[in-house]
Amino acid sequence: MNFLQNYFKLRENNTTVKTEIIAGFTTFITMAYIIFVNPNILKMAGMNSANALGDEALRYNPINDPVVGAVLVATCLSAALGTLIMGLYANYPFAQAPGMGLNAFFTFTVVLGMGYSWRQALAAVFISGIVFILITITKLREMIVDAIPMSLKHAVSGGIGLFIALIGFKNAGIVAPNPATIISFGDLTKPTTLLAIFGLIVTGLLMARRLKGAIIIGILVTTVAGIIFKIVPIPEGFTLIKPPPSLGPTFMQFDFNGLLQFERNTNLLAALSTMFAVVLSFTLVDLFDTIGTLVGTGNKAGMLDKQGKLPRINKALISDSVATTAGAMLGTSTVVTYVESASGVMEGGRTGLTSVVTSALFLLALFFSPVAGLVPPEATAPALIIVGVLMMGALRQINFEDFSDALPAFLTVVMMPYSFSIANGIAAGLIVYPIIKIAAGKGKGIHPLVYILAALFILRFVTLAKYGA
Repeated sequence: MNFLQNYFKLRENNTTVKTEIIAGFTTFITMAYIIFVNPNILKMAGMNSANALGDEALRYNPINDPVVGAVLVATCLSAALGTLIMGLYANYPFAQAPGMGLNAFFTFTVVLGMGYSWRQALAAVFISGIVFILITITKLREMIVDAIPMSLKHAVSGGIGLFIALIGFKNAGIVAPNPATIISFGDLTKPTTLLAIFGLIVTGLLMARRLKGAIIIGILVTTVAGIIFKIVPIPEGFTLIKPPPSLGPTFMQFDFNGLLQFERNTNLLAALSTMFAVVLSFTLVDLFDTIGTLVGTGNKAGMLDKQGKLPRINKALISDSVATTAGAMLGTSTVVTYVESASGVMEGGRTGLTSVVTSALFLLALFFSPVAGLVPPEATAPALIIVGVLMMGALRQINFEDFSDALPAFLTVVMMPYSFSIANGIAAGLIVYPIIKIAAGKGKGIHPLVYILAALFILRFVTLAKYGA
């Protein structure tokens, strides 16, 4: 215990070993869905054996697919490695795993839309990881974080709150797509939706009573209730322990030659231009997803200093950079710092011990994946909604009386849920911020990097617009 107190500086951060362990469990349970969702998304990019089966593909079962199994292992290992580095090196309670938005970009835009193979796409992710490491070592990423105006940093917290609350409402079935109104209430009589509503009420009551561990207790109670009422099915042949599949089918499966000489283009310059657009998009989205999560969650946890800076942020960014590079080598799309880390922070997690616990659970999930698979999205959805409520408080710090602060902040907040991307929200705020500040005669205080970032985001949107990215 003394070692843990000294290494993680628990007393200085007003936390305890028990609190950190509870926070680590909460973070893991809230984001454990990625273990199963990520392989299913990358499977659609061709990371499966069905393409080689011919007519046998009609009887294809992804559960027994060696490639899909390898992606599951890569997902767990990359999450465990990145989160462990974040805990031991940066001493922050932030977890990492393959990003949901970026795995969709990998599959639907780069592979299915632009025609790259998954091996070529993994090569692009690897290159972007190397770029992350280089710009982090030179402290360029830290400079970017420091250049973001304080009003936008507060807006990022509120935007992430709305974003993860929307994910929660969607997973719960409380809201659903509607062609007439874009979004509307889902079917509130469905058993799964009623289970989520039950979980939201239970978790809300526990939070109101200020009970320690309220979020994780809410998740567990909802899961057990779902099993009791047979809303959450226990798979046939369920076992507690299952040996992990081989990593061989995806490990170091890069196709750099195919990436650099993309056969659709008639010359090398066109191929390099297309490759640059892909790598730039991976780089920018990961960069600002991570920055948004670190700043937004850190702000809510009171980790930012008086200048609005996150101490040791360079170490946190290095952790993210290494995790992305390692994840590509293992066989998965870009690894990012997860917004679900906020659930652990809300449980009191303040140090890297929270991340170490989460990392250990990702390793155990390699063997206990059937248990992790029992927790339904309807059980974690209330946790996301509750965390969204807690993060909205940061909006009080924005001066909405000054329209040159209000408009960029507002766009940052609303574009995160509306475009389903943290990076897009930050992009909207950073593009509009210098324009409206100059128009208001307040351009002198703008950091030069803000102009560069705005230009890069515009370039990214224009370059990839034809691919629907």
